[in-house]
Amino acid sequence: MKFRNTLAALTLVVCATLLLTACSKNETSSTSNTAKFQVYLTDDPGDYDEVIIDVRDILINYSSDTVSGWQSLANVRTGAYDVLKLVNNKDTMLADADIKAGKIQQIRMVLGSNNYVKVDGQTFQLQTPSAQQSGLKLNIHQDVSTGILYKLLMDFDASRSIVKTGNGKYILKPVIRTSLMAVGGSIKGFVKPDSVKTAVYAIQGTDTIGTYTSNGSYVLRGVNAGSYTLSFVPADTTFKSATKAGVNVTVNSVTTVDTVTLIK
Repeated sequence: MKFRNTLAALTLVVCATLLLTACSKNETSSTSNTAKFQVYLTDDPGDYDEVIIDVRDILINYSSDTVSGWQSLANVRTGAYDVLKLVNNKDTMLADADIKAGKIQQIRMVLGSNNYVKVDGQTFQLQTPSAQQSGLKLNIHQDVSTGILYKLLMDFDASRSIVKTGNGKYILKPVIRTSLMAVGGSIKGFVKPDSVKTAVYAIQGTDTIGTYTSNGSYVLRGVNAGSYTLSFVPADTTFKSATKAGVNVTVNSVTTVDTVTLIK
């Protein structure tokens, strides 16, 4: 479970530990050779009332095999999206998955049949060329590193993606620009005893990022560059809380913290 919050006082950090027993489904997962990969959709404006695209799947490919090298991302948020609502720096998350580290060659967005455009109050079905019905392939050719959170932004250009034919029909030929970036850096470590579930907070001024240990391990992703103080608050109150200051984070790298041993 990851959250970003502004604390009025450190006492809120302690109070948050009361929620630990209710958060078992959000425990830190294993980060061995994996990166966190999030896909977002945004749009450049177009002169239409609505532009709806029907997202069915998102796949990535690590290989040069453009036929059978594809694998679907987990947690794809399928459905119909009005891309015209995603202008002026607005976006929406399409996928949030743990993927293996390595070099992503391509990504593919697969659309369903429920694509349409509304012009002057009239709705027109968007026809998709047969060459794109298996999914729009976009080149990435970038490395992702273990333990890092990455954000892929798919910038849909509505004005260039819709073509009106001479017989009044509309064809969808998606024009999408992609950008992949690391979101901050990561902090990882281990807390003993590993049988004690512990809240871990990275604190910088009034800004706090938190997670929970799973079998003693923890990872904080998407941490802005800078120096942090870590606070360790065990659910078992017979153990004392602990802190570790001067934990430095840089973009696109993982800071490994020495093991923390809780004492009674």
